[in-house]
Formats: sequence, structure tokens, C-alpha cells
Amino acid sequence: MHFQVTELTEQVAHTARDFANQYIKPHVMEWDEQQVFPITVFKEMGKLGMMGVLVPEKYGGAGLGYFEYNVIIQEIAKVCGSIGLSLAAHNSLCTNHILSFGTEHQKQIWLPKLANAEWIGAWGLTEPNTGSDAGNMKTTARKEGNDWIIEGTKSWITHGISSDLAVVICRTGEPRTKNNSTAFVIERGRPGFAAGKKENKLGMRASETAEMIFDGCRIPDSNRLGEVGEGFHQAMKILDGGRISIAALSVGIAKGAYEAALQYSQQRYQFDQPIANFQGISFKLADMVTEIMAADLLVWQSCDLKNRGEKVTKQGAMAKYFASEVAVKTANDAVQIFGGYGYTKDFPVEKYYRDAKLCTIGEGTSEIQKLVISREVLHG
Repeated sequence: MHFQVTELTEQVAHTARDFANQYIKPHVMEWDEQQVFPITVFKEMGKLGMMGVLVPEKYGGAGLGYFEYNVIIQEIAKVCGSIGLSLAAHNSLCTNHILSFGTEHQKQIWLPKLANAEWIGAWGLTEPNTGSDAGNMKTTARKEGNDWIIEGTKSWITHGISSDLAVVICRTGEPRTKNNSTAFVIERGRPGFAAGKKENKLGMRASETAEMIFDGCRIPDSNRLGEVGEGFHQAMKILDGGRISIAALSVGIAKGAYEAALQYSQQRYQFDQPIANFQGISFKLADMVTEIMAADLLVWQSCDLKNRGEKVTKQGAMAKYFASEVAVKTANDAVQIFGGYGYTKDFPVEKYYRDAKLCTIGEGTSEIQKLVISREVLHG
């Protein structure tokens, strides 16, 4: 790794930490229990540049790199995984897809509105029956003159209801053939584009997850991103960066759970002493902090490669796989340290426990990450 945390990165982390404590922390359980997607909070984050972290300043973004992006996601996720997840999806999936593959004209049209959170973004690849099997997607785009007609349903979409714009991957060729999909930008309000079922989730409940339904939705060819047939290849490149986001999210959740458990173990007395004095607790804390640091370093390495424009497929998958599993283990141990109180909503660790599990599923399951890593190791 060739990096040093700069004063800028530390300042960005401090800003994100203050924002999370002031604007998010007081409402965490209210939003979670009521499944409220707090759009106003994202508008405020837009004013601070957090909704366009990686977008160049000429398109209205903050023009920062992946180190700054990493610390923002982590600091927000330490307080609320849901808000961190939505922030990550907006930045690394929707906005970054347009930034990476849009024409200059497309970037000028859409990026400024996404970067300042005037518009909330969504990204649609997953379908009800095609999760990892994206080559067999059922959502299609059919050329008709200079327009495309979109038919199908996308599921498990972050901001599937509240987004103003979505990047959607549609099949434009035969199922399971090479180069059979294409990416399109679809603005909310176009006839034939509707929101579907909102999911009632175990965790990440303040991050809206819903279907997007397309029924003869007509869009102009000018809304196509890149060439016809490039959609899947584009999506895989976007997911390389997206995995860094989920890895950072995982580390943030793990740090939040660990810090809560550490504090509680020093304040909770049994047998006239803090439970942190007992080896059964202190060894858990030792495992937690060690594994979190290892996961954190994997994320920083991935960010360093990304900043230098190098291939990040293997390192991103490793970071996402390891960090997400660490988040689940850390949250589980945090609940154990809290004992019966950890099983109640009076303390924060039960929410970390529920939120963490999504990190091992979203943007490629842990099993898919192992597949990606093993292929990179064996075939390079």
C-alpha cells in the first residue's frame, strides 16, 4: 500500500462524524422502527458534498477520492447502517455509473443534480428471479425507432420508490449470451415507470428497498449509457467499486458495535468489578478490535488501488467479503457482551446486529465474493 492519511481526509471524517451525531443519531430508532427514509437528511448531506463525493467539481461534486469516501461511509455507518447504505448506493452505484460511462453531455445533465442531492439516485440490476444470475435477466429493452421500450421488474432496489433517476441494466440480447445487456438512465415520471412493493426488512430499515416496475416505458436513445451490449461489463466494473462501499459500511457498523460493547463492558459491574476484567469478555474485545483493524486495512488497500486507477476486482472482493463477515461476528459478540440488555432496543447493539447481516448479502453474497477471489487467484 502506498498511502498516508492526509489532513484533508481527517477533516472530512470529522465533518461526517459531527453530522452523524447531530442529524442522524437522535432519530436512529424512530426511523428504524417506522421504516422512514429521511430524504431531508440526504438533502443536508448534499450541501456538504457527501452525495457527490467522487464527482469532479466541474459537475458540482466534491471532487474527492476513495480515502475520503471511505471515511464518510464509515463515520455515518458507525451511527446508522441504513443511512450509510443509502449514501453508498447513491454514490457508488447510480452516480458513479453515469460518471464512469456517460458521455460529456450526459454527465452535465445528470451529475450536478445527483451530486447536490436535488435528485436521489437508484441502480437496478437485481430481479425477483435473477440475483447473481444476471445474464438471465427478464427486464428487456426493445429498440423502436430512436427510442427504447423497457419491460420488466427490478427488485431489491435501494430508493426504488423515492429516487428521481435510476440507472437500469436491461437485456437487449438473448438470455445467457455474451454482451446481452445495456445500461439506461430512466428518470422518474416517465410513463410506464412505477414503484412496486416496498420490502419489510430485518435490518437497514431506514434505507428504502423496493421494486421498480417498467410497463412499456419509453425512453430516448440519448438515455443509453455506453454501447449496446456493454451493460453487464459496465455493471461488473461498477460493482468493483461498490464492494469497497459495502466493505467500508461493514467496518463502520463493526466499529460502532465494538465501541458500544467496549464502553458497556467498562461500566457494567458484576462481582464488584467491571465485566471487562473477565477474560471471557476481554478476549472477545481483543478479537473484535483485531479483526476490525484487519478489515479496515483491506478497505484502505482497495481505496488506494482505486485512487491510482489500478484493477481492484480481487482486493475489493476480499475487502467486502472479510469486512462483512467481521461486521456480523462483531455485532454478534457485542450483543453477547451486553447480555440480556443486548437483546433489547434500549441499547444500540441489537440494531448493529440486524443491520450487519445485509452486508454479507448485498452487492454480491459472501459466496459470490469467494467465487470472484478464487477466479482472480487462479486465472488472474
